[in-house]
Amino acid sequence: RPTLIVGPGDPTDRFTYWPVRINQGGEVLAPGDPSDPVQLIDARDLAEWMIRILENRTYGTFNATSRPMRIDEMLYGIKASTSTHAWFTWIPANFLEEREIRPWADMPVWIPPVGEYKGFSMFSARKGISAGLTFRPLAVTSRDTLDWFLSLPAERRANLKSGISREKEKELLESWKRAR
Repeated sequence: RPTLIVGPGDPTDRFTYWPVRINQGGEVLAPGDPSDPVQLIDARDLAEWMIRILENRTYGTFNATSRPMRIDEMLYGIKASTSTHAWFTWIPANFLEEREIRPWADMPVWIPPVGEYKGFSMFSARKGISAGLTFRPLAVTSRDTLDWFLSLPAERRANLKSGISREKEKELLESWKRAR
């Protein structure tokens, strides 16, 4: 049972949005609270582990996911893998919701941990780790994802499939600053 599968080749851009956006530099809209949990798994780690458990004839049901990390860990980890000057402005979930900004789609990877989603990004991978699940560093996943994306044709790079446009981001950041 994997969580969000990410890395080079992901056609959904659900994680790709963040390395691409952060690499562009400048003020980046960061959703929710910095402590909100997120989880993901690099497709390469998932594939290697699935081969390993098949070869070892390991049976069972497993959560194939990273340990829960905070969204600020993820964003700052991605930022550390770039050389651009980017900074984050955190905008609360309720402000984004009032402006019809959708978690997961408009703000990929992130879902506010409230209501039915309270434990969504808090799955334990302990059993999978005990069965040999390993994880490459977030910086490697981020850098490799960005390199892959930058190698795509210009028309594909111009159309991220997830996340908000730079124009919408700027509008939201200005609206947030006026509201405070």
